[in-house]
Amino acid sequence: MAATKTHRPLTLTALILSMFMSAMEMTVVSTAMPTIVGDLGGIHLYSWVFTGYLLSSTVMVPIFGKLADLYGRKPILLLGMAVFLIGSIGCGLSNAMLPLVLFRAVQGIGAGAMQPIVMTVIGDIYTLEERAKVQGAISGIWGFAGLVGPIVGSVIVEFLSWHWIFFINVPFGLAAIVLLVRYLHEEVEKREEPLDYLGAAVLSCAILLLLAATSGVLDAWALLPAAVLVALFLVVEKRAAEPMLPLDLFTDKVIGLASAAGTLLGAAMLATTTYVPLFVQGVLGGSPADAAGAITPMVLGWPLSSLIAGRLLPRFGFRPFVVLGMGLNAAAAVALALLLEPGLPVRVVGALTFLFGLGMGFANPALIIAVQTAVDWKRRGVATASTMFFRTIGGTLAVGALGGILVGAIGDVPGVPPGAADELLGPAHGAQLPASLLRLLSAALASGLHTNFILIAAFACLALAFGLLFPRDIRAAART
Repeated sequence: MAATKTHRPLTLTALILSMFMSAMEMTVVSTAMPTIVGDLGGIHLYSWVFTGYLLSSTVMVPIFGKLADLYGRKPILLLGMAVFLIGSIGCGLSNAMLPLVLFRAVQGIGAGAMQPIVMTVIGDIYTLEERAKVQGAISGIWGFAGLVGPIVGSVIVEFLSWHWIFFINVPFGLAAIVLLVRYLHEEVEKREEPLDYLGAAVLSCAILLLLAATSGVLDAWALLPAAVLVALFLVVEKRAAEPMLPLDLFTDKVIGLASAAGTLLGAAMLATTTYVPLFVQGVLGGSPADAAGAITPMVLGWPLSSLIAGRLLPRFGFRPFVVLGMGLNAAAAVALALLLEPGLPVRVVGALTFLFGLGMGFANPALIIAVQTAVDWKRRGVATASTMFFRTIGGTLAVGALGGILVGAIGDVPGVPPGAADELLGPAHGAQLPASLLRLLSAALASGLHTNFILIAAFACLALAFGLLFPRDIRAAART
């Protein structure tokens, strides 16, 4: 590995642009989705705009992580960024919900390379002490992008067209690609080892069945073959020469606990960013700008606490920040479950998402850096990707399952004409609907979302329980 030949400042700039693009995508889409559904219809596909993205990225994260260990970080990261940009352009050109879902899946394939490999490159070119500070800076950029995203997105939605929210990725992505091509250099001993295609195929089918069953697309019976496929996947990985997810990684207490806690934390985080904007627009009758205002505090709190954690992690170790962060997440999620009712001021919602963001900023860098310090360079890519895989799969299944609950709640309203629920989320918030039907739909939406936020709180509390089991002193592992 030729870290001395890499121009670290300009490489870091490229990595920051990549993360900026990802952060913009998350917040812009979350705040724009109610408007998109109001325009295109298809509220039954609401959650699939998120889960299509999450499903493809979940499957691809460990595959790209393994490829990065075999063939180097640079070519795989460039490939992922190119695919992400193709998906972004396709989303912007979509004029119906189904193509939007499909191109979001293409975006997710690219994100499956971008998310873990950016973190892996940081782990490669910086020491532990430097890495903690850089992770804090990266989180600061994430927060800035998250702040700009909802503001820019709400302006675009209200004054231009939602289609343009996907095109804003293109200039950032192209700039990052140029910088990486010129300034990231690495010497990789390429290993011609067989890829775990069978494991990838079995895992993809298992996740798809799990998602279809939990979201209500298929009946609960689909959980049985999904469980069989999960068991088969474990057998395949145990026998594979180069497994996609090396099972021995998870015998390490740090990696095992980080994966379990990350799964639940990802469920709580992604479900919160998906359904808080829907609550603000569908239940409180807010505008896209109001929905952005409810999510923006989360991405303000996240970088603030990340910067603090980045400076203090080498001194105090990982566990204090894991426990503190997950404790704040649990407190915020419980408060959301108890307080989100019709008539609640948007500023209260924003205060709670700010608290949630503080928790993420403390816990997330500690989990990732702890995992990276537990392995050597040859396994850092797959270890980082595995941790992010579990966080993403938690979010994928949670968003899908909660979307099924929401669709079921609205579907239980008798005599609802086709498209009525979509009109509720449009600019007029269903003003053209009969008053009695509007009240029924609003009540059903509020009820479904209330159930969702109770489950989100349960996810966050379970994540805290795993965080409390984190080792008290793992700084010795960092010396590797």
